Amino acid sequence: MTSDIIAVIPVAGVGTRLRPHTHTLPKVLLHVAGKPILAHILDDLPGLGIRRAVLIVGYMGDLVREYVGAHYQNLEVEYVEQPEPMGLGHAVSLAAPFAGDGRLLIILGDTVFAADLKPVLAGGVNSIGVKEVRDPRRFGIVERDSGGRVTRLVEKPEQPASNLAITGIYYFDRGRPLFEALAELQRRDLRTKGEFQLTDAMQLLVSRGEVITTFPVDGWYDCGRTETLLETNRVLLGKCDVARPIAGSLVHLPVCIAGDAVIENCILGPHVSVAAGAQLRNAVVRDSIINENATVEDIMLESSVVGVNAVVRGGYRRVNVGDSSEVDFT
Repeated sequence: MTSDIIAVIPVAGVGTRLRPHTHTLPKVLLHVAGKPILAHILDDLPGLGIRRAVLIVGYMGDLVREYVGAHYQNLEVEYVEQPEPMGLGHAVSLAAPFAGDGRLLIILGDTVFAADLKPVLAGGVNSIGVKEVRDPRRFGIVERDSGGRVTRLVEKPEQPASNLAITGIYYFDRGRPLFEALAELQRRDLRTKGEFQLTDAMQLLVSRGEVITTFPVDGWYDCGRTETLLETNRVLLGKCDVARPIAGSLVHLPVCIAGDAVIENCILGPHVSVAAGAQLRNAVVRDSIINENATVEDIMLESSVVGVNAVVRGGYRRVNVGDSSEVDFT
């Protein structure tokens, strides 16, 4: 049974690399492949038997609360405010009063992934999701012994001894040892790059003899920058081959179009995501994300992200338009 597992999801990040879109919307609520990034995580929890979650909120946390409250009434959610950005380890530590010594599934709020978590949750052992990468220096990495146990964790090593990157998915069969390690980091003011790191807490656990293993993450999709957000959109839309017919417009799959979006005299796709309330008229759009209530008219767009309530009109351009802004090329 997995019903006693608590999902801990840090969503306090500002998302500076996704500006201007994150000036008015938290990163986890940006759309990709038909729904907000956070929804890709929360939608998977019921299938894993998880009914409780702790969300660590910060930047525009009220919008996160509003969205989750409106769409996930069947999920029991606690919210904890991270008053200042002090690192992932600090964020996770704030869940201690709610999680205690129970089983934990920690998923970073901007991590969209594809992995079979059911065997992990049933395995009875601490485990970290990992994926082989070309340049381990950009990530936290793990080193393992011949038996598959984690022996060392390093945050963005200059000279990596492993290419197994930590993907932002962690399972702990007991929460208390982790929370005690996180508390020790803060008590001793042990920081890496100025922050309390979750990897440092896990290294403390390993040094004390706690068993931590790894599990493979087949798909790990970055949503940290506009370019990678579009790449993630392409990958996830490629897993879907259904789109509603639109009279008077031509659709090249894969696309995802919200049911109430208005599409008139358009050519859409491939790889286009159109959110609720958007209006597209006389437009050719491909490889792009059109966010909620945006208007796109009389234009050709490619490799573009149009923010919430933004208006784009005119000739062929590549744009990166923030929320509640207006661009008119006429």
